[in-house]
Amino acid sequence: MTSRTESGLPIEPVYGPQHRSGRPEDERLGEPGGYPFTRGVYPTMYTGRPWTMRQYAGFGTAEESNRRYHQLVQAGTGGLSVAFDLPTQMGFDSDATVASGEVGKVGVAIDSLDDMERLFDGIPLSDVSTSMTINAPAALLLLLYQLVGAEQGVRGDQLTGTVQNDVLKEYVARGTYIYPPAESLRLTSDIFGYCRAELPRWNTISISGYHMAEAGATPAQEVAFTLANAREYVRAALSAGLAVDEFAPRLSFFFVARTTLLEEVAKFRAARRIWAQVMREEFGAADPKSQMLRFHTQTAGVQLTAQQPEVNMVRVAVQALSAVLGGTQSLHTNSYDEAIALPTEKAARLALRTQQVLAYETDVARTVDPFAGSYAVESLTDEIEGAIRQLMDRVEEMGGAVAGIERGFQKTEIEKSAYAVATEIDTGERTVVGVNAYTDDGDEPYEPLRVDPAIERGQTDRLAALRSGRDSDAVERSLDALRAAASGTDNVLYPMRDALAARATVGEVCTALRDVWGVYTPPTGV
Repeated sequence: MTSRTESGLPIEPVYGPQHRSGRPEDERLGEPGGYPFTRGVYPTMYTGRPWTMRQYAGFGTAEESNRRYHQLVQAGTGGLSVAFDLPTQMGFDSDATVASGEVGKVGVAIDSLDDMERLFDGIPLSDVSTSMTINAPAALLLLLYQLVGAEQGVRGDQLTGTVQNDVLKEYVARGTYIYPPAESLRLTSDIFGYCRAELPRWNTISISGYHMAEAGATPAQEVAFTLANAREYVRAALSAGLAVDEFAPRLSFFFVARTTLLEEVAKFRAARRIWAQVMREEFGAADPKSQMLRFHTQTAGVQLTAQQPEVNMVRVAVQALSAVLGGTQSLHTNSYDEAIALPTEKAARLALRTQQVLAYETDVARTVDPFAGSYAVESLTDEIEGAIRQLMDRVEEMGGAVAGIERGFQKTEIEKSAYAVATEIDTGERTVVGVNAYTDDGDEPYEPLRVDPAIERGQTDRLAALRSGRDSDAVERSLDALRAAASGTDNVLYPMRDALAARATVGEVCTALRDVWGVYTPPTGV
């Protein structure tokens, strides 16, 4: 069926040089779905079906988050995205001393298989795609998800989703690392190998520039440092004996979408082109799926303001539009109140409705790569590609991403950019509506969603009950097997799965690996 405009004119599914006058088609553009994928990783893109609409959610207890997931599914979301609290992200149980005051605050607390069962109670894992934002303990949460799926009767080859599993960016931008970089890369490679055998449809890593952008990275830095990390992961997998076309098709990426729409569209197009070339020419990937840069996008939380929070609705809509025009595979739209507190149910629903309006009420999804051939966008794509490649070359000259991290290069460059932006806002050179321009002293008070401090006591009580009711000897045997695997070369996910099935906690499993691998302490001055 031909798509038509409001005036009754046909909209072509794909436009090319035959539809316009101007410069001849550049071979670096190619066709949608073909190398070098500048115009998109699939031939039809959204003309066949829209992107996956995810909503990032998770707070307090597993039961509270489960209720939000049911609401999102009923509202029409096609994929869930799980936020974990800081103790979980750092591999600590809720009753650990260092977890005090942080349990359930920025995401859901998951201490054991029991919590994961409550988190996905009544959610058919065979029908939803789930993304989990977890890095250092990524293997544990993935295995817990698989175990819950098995309890539902869902086979490993039926589970779909993504585990972020991008620990290198933690050393650059976030700090929720546990083990030294070399051991972290070992764990990443083990996840690749495990999923190849056990979870073939699972995206084994979401190599993230988002958090770098939130820390202050420019668009060029965001992509350059992300692709530099991706190179490191590919090399680690190859060193572990995996063939590139066995694991590369399951690699995925995670980027931010800012309000600077034209540059963001150009950024996404340039990133696809660079990665396709790296994979084909540097690593010899022959499978086109290995050359594709498939990515999830989240709108820019760092650009949201606590002042006049309703204005954030406009920002999020523009950011989401830049992601769609840039060809994202899935999208999370932030809620307008996230600069103040955890999103309310109403705000989360409105964020999802924003995506649905873009998909079903506009014409941007009716044709592939709407901006192709734009003099402005094509020029910006070329220019930002050059800036990205220069930064990637600098990282390579240092010996790669890990060597750059150890020298503090990426972190320092991002901090310089963050400082420059802050200075521009302070001086008024950069306008932020409601902050340094068009301010309004009469803002109405906003009642944020608050996390009950009793959640921490509840998690602690559940952990005590878990430990008293399980087979302690079986848990200790499984943890010993995990330590033995970590000391050698065996894939650690198999004994890790056995330990979690025996009701070992997240903190206990992570501590078993700490016993063997130690913990990472950044060098002074980094």
